[in-house]
Amino acid sequence: MSNLFFTSDHHFGHENIIKFCNRPFADAKEMNAIMIERWNQKVQPKDIVYHLGDFGLTYKENLATIIDQLNGKIHLIAGNHEGAAIQNRKKFVWVKDYHELKVKDPDCQNGVQRIILFHYAMRVWRGSYRGNWHLYGHSHGTLPDLEDRLSFDVGVDCHDFYPLSYEEVKAIMAKKSWTAPFEKEQNE
Repeated sequence: MSNLFFTSDHHFGHENIIKFCNRPFADAKEMNAIMIERWNQKVQPKDIVYHLGDFGLTYKENLATIIDQLNGKIHLIAGNHEGAAIQNRKKFVWVKDYHELKVKDPDCQNGVQRIILFHYAMRVWRGSYRGNWHLYGHSHGTLPDLEDRLSFDVGVDCHDFYPLSYEEVKAIMAKKSWTAPFEKEQNE
């Protein structure tokens, strides 16, 4: 079982996100409670979570209360709605705009999977031609997933309001039809 998780776009406390994204909640209070519950169903207190932005749109104190209820050591990739999160910066392991993660994985070339973490989707990224993954949020499931790219939206609107474990991300990537560009040339 993984101790590494990825997620994005909770918009904790943001009443309008319910109608903007057609979320199945009566109000922000219910949304917050269900998303906290689903987070904690998967994430244990010592697990590592990479949140790829738009953590919450609420007052500093409200967001602090929510963060205190969440399991895991949370690393935040800043999105475009981070006012309250930035005011609670000390509750995160770190806050960055972009991060390149290396995960030890014996199934990968050289035993390492490289993952590019950014709030926004990119068409190409560092090492995309070598099998590096790119995880993003921001689009709330409205951006078509490209089957020939090792990237996808980890936002809660795409995953029933749960974070994804490394193993779940790996399984999604394994179903993609990506081929390294130099392999395509050799096969032609």
